[in-house]
Amino acid sequence: MVSLNYSSSPESRVLARLTGGGFDRAKTAKSIEKFIAGYVKAARAEGGVVVGLSGGLDSAVVAALCARALGGSGRVLGLILPGASTPNEDVEDAAAHARELGIEHQTINIEPIVERCMQVLPDIDNKVARGNLTARVRMSVLYYHAYVGRRLVAGTSDKSEISIGYFTKFGDGGADMIPIAGLYKTQVRELGRYLKVPGAILQKKSSPRLWADHTAEDEIGMSYETIDPILYMLVDRKKTAKEAAAALGVPIDTVKRVQAMVVKSAHKRAMPAAPPRL
Repeated sequence: MVSLNYSSSPESRVLARLTGGGFDRAKTAKSIEKFIAGYVKAARAEGGVVVGLSGGLDSAVVAALCARALGGSGRVLGLILPGASTPNEDVEDAAAHARELGIEHQTINIEPIVERCMQVLPDIDNKVARGNLTARVRMSVLYYHAYVGRRLVAGTSDKSEISIGYFTKFGDGGADMIPIAGLYKTQVRELGRYLKVPGAILQKKSSPRLWADHTAEDEIGMSYETIDPILYMLVDRKKTAKEAAAALGVPIDTVKRVQAMVVKSAHKRAMPAAPPRL
């Protein structure tokens, strides 16, 4: 895993720009809440929204924003969807935060659904394939409840995950709106502090929990404190890999790794390919 000294390095200044005094947390929250309320109204989603609650940072922030935008009682449904690799503490953290927000919430164990699917699928020992199946089962359960309750599905991916493709296509990437799509992971954490998300969730390592001991940063191979300044330079500032590396004082190979993730995952951010109009 890449480990960099942020105490005096150039990228620390970029990170500070993203999450420090230049990041107006109150204004950002108000803007996103206005977006949520307006989108739900325009869609005539009488039931409000349904959010998948993982017990992690992103879903906690999205749930809090939705509760503030729509009012907690009845218009926000939080679904906690544990699988075989979901720690009990995640379920408990998600439920406790939902109660704190005053939103309706339910816990549905999706493992029987995943297991039934595996019984009729080829017996292949591939944890990523099974993990992606798990994510897509969660999406299906969210949309089931959305349809029944006349709700929209509020996605919980952030700009870091979307940019590098760290989500399952038609799984956790499937949503009607993604309130924090414009915020990098480090910014979401700062917004979480403003929204008074519990400390246990704020400090928890990001993980989709698709298999045992699964954490995002271990799978990616670097921290979001490293990824976000690089993405800012590549995506927002439109710098080349060489320019970004020079500006941040990081190895060019590290920048190119992030750049490669962005390029390789472009299909995840696009509509399905179709032939030219005949």
